[in-house]
Order: sequence, then C-alpha cells, then structure tokens
Amino acid sequence: MKNITVPSRDQVSPESQEIFDTMSKRLGRMPNLYATIGYSATSLKAMLASEESVSHGVFTAKEREAIYLVVSEVNHCDYCLAAHTLLARKRGFTDEEIVGLRKGHATDPRLHSAVQLAKAIAENKGQASEAVKDAFFAAGYDEAALMDLISLVTVRTFTNYVYALTKIPVDYPAVAPIQAEK
Repeated sequence: MKNITVPSRDQVSPESQEIFDTMSKRLGRMPNLYATIGYSATSLKAMLASEESVSHGVFTAKEREAIYLVVSEVNHCDYCLAAHTLLARKRGFTDEEIVGLRKGHATDPRLHSAVQLAKAIAENKGQASEAVKDAFFAAGYDEAALMDLISLVTVRTFTNYVYALTKIPVDYPAVAPIQAEK
C-alpha cells in the first residue's frame, strides 16, 4: 500500500509553492491537508476558490462551521473535525454546542434545519427526505440557500475524502469521538 505523505514546499510545483507561500504568510504555517492537496496545483486552486466563493453565500461564517462540523462527522474525518472544532470555538460555539452540531443538532431552530439537511445530504449521497427539505424552506431559506448549502457540503466532502484516502497527520488539536445517539 502506498503511503501518502505531506509534501514539503520543495516537493510541489512552482504554482503550488506560490500558494504555500501565500497561505503560510496568512496562517503562519501551511496546514497538512492543504499541503497534501497541493500535490496538484489545479486541485488546491479549485478547492481554495470554492471555499472563498461559498464564504460569500447566505450562510455566515459561524453557520458554515456548523455545517462543516456535521458533514465532517458524517464522513468520519478526524482532520476536518479537529480544524473546524477549533474554528467553531473561535466563532462562538461552546463545546456542548459543537458536540450537538456534530450529531446534527443546533439550538437555533433555523440553523438546526440547515444542519439537518446538510447531514441528510452527506449521509445519503445528495438525497434528503421531503420533511427535511420542507423544514429547511419553512425556516425561511430559499433556493439560493439550498444551492449554497449543497456547495458547502461538497467543499467539505472534498477535504474529508482527501483525509480519508491519505490519513495524513492531523496538525490541529484532536477531538474526542462522540457517542452515537440511540
């Protein structure tokens, strides 16, 4: 079995090196997951462009973190769970709320409907029950919000899959597994 390692700056193309430099300046380091995606400058640029684009949709930064947490939990991505738990705390979620979000629950009814739909999309390969979709629209979301939600699920699923296939070291504080609901 081939072991995928996190590349150093010198192991990627000049195009990826430029992105590494920009991200390192902005973040103070190059996260392992982004570095690994950097084996392909095309993929790294596409992923970063997608993340940037969806950040201008209808969901706030805090709401995006909630969606990223539930999707990463569904996809069993330890890397993204660690990174987005840290970011969710910075956005104001408590540890209790973060565990709830990972299980698909939000205390805010409107956000709860979005988290539930994101969870259904991730669990069912794009499918969701009519009841979950209806609850999303009843909470005041519209078709644009639905497209933004699908985009958020898709962006995070990409990084979840990168981790699933590489198992690169997690360079964020690890998070504990949660107990499944009975």
